Amino acid sequence: MHPIPQQPSPEELPTQPAIQPSPSVQDSTPGESLFYGVFGLRAGWSLLIYFAIIAAIIGSVFFVSHHIQLQRQHAAAIAAAKAGKPAPPLEPLLPKASAGKPTPIIGITFAELITFSAFLLLSAFMAVIERRNLSVFGLGGDHPIRRCLTGAFWGILLISLLIVTLHTFHLLTFDHLLDHGLSIFYWGAIQLFAFLLVGLTEEYTMRGYLQFTLTRGMVSLGNRISPAHARTIAFWIAAVITSTLFFVLHTSNAGENWLGLVGVFLAGVVFIFALWRTGSLWWGIGFHMAWDWGQSFLYGVPDSGTLMEGRLFATHSQGNPILSGGTVGPEGSILCIPVFLLIILILLYTHPSPQPPLEPLS
Repeated sequence: MHPIPQQPSPEELPTQPAIQPSPSVQDSTPGESLFYGVFGLRAGWSLLIYFAIIAAIIGSVFFVSHHIQLQRQHAAAIAAAKAGKPAPPLEPLLPKASAGKPTPIIGITFAELITFSAFLLLSAFMAVIERRNLSVFGLGGDHPIRRCLTGAFWGILLISLLIVTLHTFHLLTFDHLLDHGLSIFYWGAIQLFAFLLVGLTEEYTMRGYLQFTLTRGMVSLGNRISPAHARTIAFWIAAVITSTLFFVLHTSNAGENWLGLVGVFLAGVVFIFALWRTGSLWWGIGFHMAWDWGQSFLYGVPDSGTLMEGRLFATHSQGNPILSGGTVGPEGSILCIPVFLLIILILLYTHPSPQPPLEPLS
């Protein structure tokens, strides 16, 4: 007779570890507090600190500028009084570009360099107080140089497609060559560096720290809508906010029209989609750089109504402005919209794995 096996007591049963929900779909834990949640310092406090520092910097710049203006005004009044003449009208501290004259590229280069450096330092400060790696704000990811060059390839290819289309349908005319010899390489290199800074600045300020922080702040809302897709929902809610902000900031461009602003919003969506598909900002930075460089230097067309110093060609648009873009440039053409949709398709088929740039604390 075989012995009857004894059933183990409850104390002898192996214990199974509890299944922990993913940080991206957790709603709340007992360890959370008013200031700290699943992803460390709560997004609302982070954004409050972030924008308070930006406001303080802008306020300081305006205060110093106003003080300098008052000193100049006082000095001009004293000099005029000694000469027995009325005080001359005060010129602005930073003179505006003359109408009809190309925008100096050196001024743009320094402005973008200062802006990008300031936002990078601010993000580094936020990374320290949040105890995060700076790379999670968009400048990390795999193969950054290759991704940047890939984005640049598509950027120059698609702006060329748009320019060729406009020229083929007699909506854009090339008048004559403006640069010759070594000056082509000089201006081409200067503008390429300038638009690299433009790409870094616009992508990082709009879709770097801000997109990351809004995304982690929206995870709780995403969890309430669909726990299985909380991270995706959070990312795209944040994307709508940053794309809208990108649109609003471009409304101040004097050269824009309503169709160009529609293109700006779509461009914001495209760059967000690039972030989603590639997991970093580098593809979008490369695309942004090459797209703007192609317009401003290689083809010499207006970019948001602005013509650049040192462009390769003199051009002019003709025909219906809705089709040609008019004084806005190719981005103001309705033909730009299908090009943006094509970019989304390219990203969809060349980067098949979405990589939401959201990470828990390390």
